[in-house]
Amino acid sequence: MAENKRIIRVMIALCSLFFIIVVYLTFIQLFKSKSLMTNTYNRRQYKIEENTTRGNIYDRNGVLLAYNEKNGEQQERIYPFGSLYSHVIGYNSKVYGKSLIEAAYNNELLGINKYSQVFGMASSSNYPSRKGDSIYLSIDHELQSLGEELLQGKKGAVVAMDPKTGEVLALVSSPNFNPSSKELEKNWQSMVESRDAPFLSRATQGLYPPGSTFKILITAAAIEEGLENEVYSDKGSIVIDGREIRNSAGKAYGEIDLKKALAVSSNVVYAQLGVNIGMEGFGDIVQRTKFGKEIDFDIPVSASRFPYDSMSKTDLAEAAIGQGKVLVTPLHMAMLTSGIANGGVMMKPLLVKKLAGFDGKTNNDAKPGELSKIMPEDIAQKIQIMMQEAVVNGTGYNAAIQGINVAGKTGTAENDLSVEKKAKEHSWFVGFAPVEDPKIAVAVVIEYGGSGSETAAFIARDIIKKYLS
Repeated sequence: MAENKRIIRVMIALCSLFFIIVVYLTFIQLFKSKSLMTNTYNRRQYKIEENTTRGNIYDRNGVLLAYNEKNGEQQERIYPFGSLYSHVIGYNSKVYGKSLIEAAYNNELLGINKYSQVFGMASSSNYPSRKGDSIYLSIDHELQSLGEELLQGKKGAVVAMDPKTGEVLALVSSPNFNPSSKELEKNWQSMVESRDAPFLSRATQGLYPPGSTFKILITAAAIEEGLENEVYSDKGSIVIDGREIRNSAGKAYGEIDLKKALAVSSNVVYAQLGVNIGMEGFGDIVQRTKFGKEIDFDIPVSASRFPYDSMSKTDLAEAAIGQGKVLVTPLHMAMLTSGIANGGVMMKPLLVKKLAGFDGKTNNDAKPGELSKIMPEDIAQKIQIMMQEAVVNGTGYNAAIQGINVAGKTGTAENDLSVEKKAKEHSWFVGFAPVEDPKIAVAVVIEYGGSGSETAAFIARDIIKKYLS
């Protein structure tokens, strides 16, 4: 009897161990397989890459952005436009691994399907020569090139999108880096240590106070709260719980309504709105617009931040003018602006447009999808008109284009250095055009660039003009 009990215990232990191994292997396959596949120490991966002509990467119009070239017995990844796509395509290095599109779509670029990943690699040491799939991005090469040119010598980002589909037309971050293997090996340490942070994709992972660009969302919340027709007294400054909030240059606008307040970017009016809307009104609009949520995208994106915990009146006032603890990525601001342009519907951002096999046949064509209904259509239409007024008769005048109806909003965001008078504010502009049939939405941020009308509006204007010409 005792012997039987011992046998049962051993069997239970063995079964438990077998179950743990199965669970662990399942976890590895489901959640870790991609990172293991792209690990530079994976010998099977190395063998596959030796025998595979990695797929090409193209822009939306078929411009070749990345390809493989034989160099003796080795294959070299070539990026014909150097640093231009370093924060979109990333790099493919035997020493430092892979990043961004090169990492996220590594299996596809190597022609590895799920079946061969699970069974073929695990059971075979033979790796026949093959060619991987090619990727077509939604990026417009000419627009991307102009974005890099306009950011020359500046730190910041430009994001352009099709508001109706969510397709990203330009995704530019400055400074950037040369992703070729030789350049990476030569400059890696200095770039890692650089205070300019060239490896940081400011477009998708840079978190900035949005300044007055955030007022477009506060305007929506105010209209929803029935405050559209209120008239406010603007004396140039206001004190809320001991905190003085001032307009730019302390300018007083007198008795003004919401439309005028957005056009001239009155901090005094929006500070009052923040207090009147309260935490509940704030919480509703920021949740719909995905603050604090991960955005599903082809490359990593930082989650924009909003202080959902209890807020004082001062906190509410500061948040309403895009300061305090509110932080956003340029990609997210482009998405929000697109949502307004698209009648209140914010689309999922798309970067990879389609995959194509070596025979040219499409394997996977990305379909546009709705991410969130951020506001009712009638409210979005009202904000469109207000944003157009901001360009025609307000702070966004430098984004105006003859013959094209542009809607937009400037932002001048305080930062740690500007508060101490050691640098200028961050310069912002968000907008879309043409108002009657939006085809492009943009978000531009320039670190320490001064007022939004001073720097960012010019860049946004040139991007819009180029795309619509």
